Amino acid sequence: MVKDLNKDLNSCASWIAKFLVRRKVDLVFGLQGGHIQPIWDFCYKYNIKIIDVRDEKAAIHMAQAYSFFTGKIGVAMVTAGPGVTNTVTGIANAFLSKTPILLIGGCTPVPQSNMGPLQDIPHVEILKPITNYARTARVPEQVIRELDLAYSYAIGHMGSTGPSYIEVPTDILRKNVKEKMILKEWMDEKSKYNLHPNPNDIKTAVENIQRAKRPVLIAGRGARKFEKEVIAFLNKTKVLYLDTQDSRGLVPLSHNSNVYAARSKTMAEVDLVILLGRKLDYQLAFGSPAIFKKAKFIRISDIADELLDNRRGNPEILASPGLVLEDITRKIGRLKSDEKWKKNIINLHKSKVKAIQSRKIKELGEDKKINPNLIFNALHKYFKEKEYVGIADGGDILSFSRIGLRSKYYLDSGVFGCLGVGVPYSIAASEVFKNKKIVCVTGDGSFGFNAMELDTAVRNNSNICIIISNNAAWSIETHDQKLNYGNRVYGTKLKHSNYATLAKGMGAFGIRIENPKKLYGAIKKALENTPSVVDVITSSLVLSSDAKKGLGFVSKYQALDEWNEKEIYYRKR
Repeated sequence: MVKDLNKDLNSCASWIAKFLVRRKVDLVFGLQGGHIQPIWDFCYKYNIKIIDVRDEKAAIHMAQAYSFFTGKIGVAMVTAGPGVTNTVTGIANAFLSKTPILLIGGCTPVPQSNMGPLQDIPHVEILKPITNYARTARVPEQVIRELDLAYSYAIGHMGSTGPSYIEVPTDILRKNVKEKMILKEWMDEKSKYNLHPNPNDIKTAVENIQRAKRPVLIAGRGARKFEKEVIAFLNKTKVLYLDTQDSRGLVPLSHNSNVYAARSKTMAEVDLVILLGRKLDYQLAFGSPAIFKKAKFIRISDIADELLDNRRGNPEILASPGLVLEDITRKIGRLKSDEKWKKNIINLHKSKVKAIQSRKIKELGEDKKINPNLIFNALHKYFKEKEYVGIADGGDILSFSRIGLRSKYYLDSGVFGCLGVGVPYSIAASEVFKNKKIVCVTGDGSFGFNAMELDTAVRNNSNICIIISNNAAWSIETHDQKLNYGNRVYGTKLKHSNYATLAKGMGAFGIRIENPKKLYGAIKKALENTPSVVDVITSSLVLSSDAKKGLGFVSKYQALDEWNEKEIYYRKR
């Protein structure tokens, strides 16, 4: 006999769904379970689309990519116990990238607390170190107030943006709450605070930039929404520019200030770094004077902990990066830049780009398998100047992708180095960019983490093409073992498994390529028959730039061998 136990439109579960509607959340990522079924059912009733996944970690990756590409909060929903614990890696990844995510979890009914109920584990204590907010809401009339608070913590009302976790016991979800107990202010849409800069800080920044001989702007997470302001600043000042993983595509590769190919020389010779919404972590050599030899810093961010780490700035401006750049651009006058140095850097950059573009790439590695660089040649030939979304996932192949993917919209494994994000990120991107092709280039190892999400892609008709560099190894680690551990390659080899067959088994288009002459045609066909997988048998002997720089080896001071050697020399002088 069919029953309907979820009719009460003023139940806590209904109020949660209505809260999401009021906040203009029309897409949730998750995996259903009994503890959250009352909310899940109201999402159906209120027309909130749910992308249901095969593993909860993938739901968090999707929510992160959705937030990254839209600038909105990403929402995920999972059930109790393993449902919540499966999210830990994804939540940690979002926490380190400061991505606003609201995770709604299920938990044990209150009367069963501490009695050994199904799927009972201290979720809040597990997630607290890697979230901005983690609470259990047990009082029915306070659930929406706490949900509003969790949302506010996620979008940065209390400091940094990042993930929030809230759980509600299932019996509380079914409780009736009178409308008069739900305050309008708890339900109303909220947005991130717009912090205005101190005029004295703007004055100091302008003076320091005008005095600098070799200023460079480096953009990160906090700059993503301010493309117009960044480009206006560069156009007026002619200051050189470097991006990071977080800001790829913000400034066109063709912009005269963008000297991405001359990164090392620029970092070594800059005298003033204008750091926009970015920490000085391992990807920027911690701002070490061994690498940034003569540099001083201006630090600008809407998050305080992006102003203080490793190197202090003068000034340190806690404000919206867009507002800060607008003010500086409006007030700045003539710079005293070293034009000869700038010209040399630009020329070096152009010569390196030309060398890369004109170099002859061998079709095969020494093992007679396809050179992974050919994947990116084929993509460039297909897209030419057309916009697409590029997703990169993996270890060794990520290094190839950072150079080879020339997409305006780009996302990769990030500062956490989190493998397995490629397929989930791509599915989320396909929900955001309805009229663009989504291309994910991934290693075979990283693909394995969330390979089952191909099923999710098929069920949602996701416009994604997954290109797998299948070299049957954890290559960056294999290279490290060969080079630094006496050539003892152990536990880092895989098989050339047939991922095209796997894709076909789940209803996607799949094609396996071993002949480089057939690669372009296969990628073209896959892009026109999404969701799709192109399984490319690639050489493990063609080394990426990261492998050559020693990224696989964990050095004492710096992430790259070259930087570590400079650090050692600097400390010994």
